[in-house]
Amino acid sequence: VQLQASGGGLVQAGDSLRLFCVASGRAFNRYALGWFRQAPGKEREFVATISWSGSSTYYADSVKGRFTISRDNAKNTVYLQINNLKPEDTAVYYCAATTLMNQYESSYDYWGQGTQVTVSS
Repeated sequence: VQLQASGGGLVQAGDSLRLFCVASGRAFNRYALGWFRQAPGKEREFVATISWSGSSTYYADSVKGRFTISRDNAKNTVYLQINNLKPEDTAVYYCAATTLMNQYESSYDYWGQGTQVTVSS
């Protein structure tokens, strides 16, 4: 499966953004999807993941309450809604696919190219 992330941009603190990740190829609904991010000078970190059906989600503690992951299998798309953006959310955001929902980067087999989110204070 190939993944294409988009929706990033330059925003102000307190704004909201919705990131998109569109998948091509078959069997999208057989994969759990995840979002990761990499801030400048830092390692990539887990943000959120969603099961293949969309019935289960899991978030990093740092984003709970502000980030919402969802998916539309009919559109082969996974979303990341980010509310009340903070400067520390500035990063390149990546979507990725894996067989079982989890927060471990090494288990994700397919990765999108990333979309930049920059939050000004």
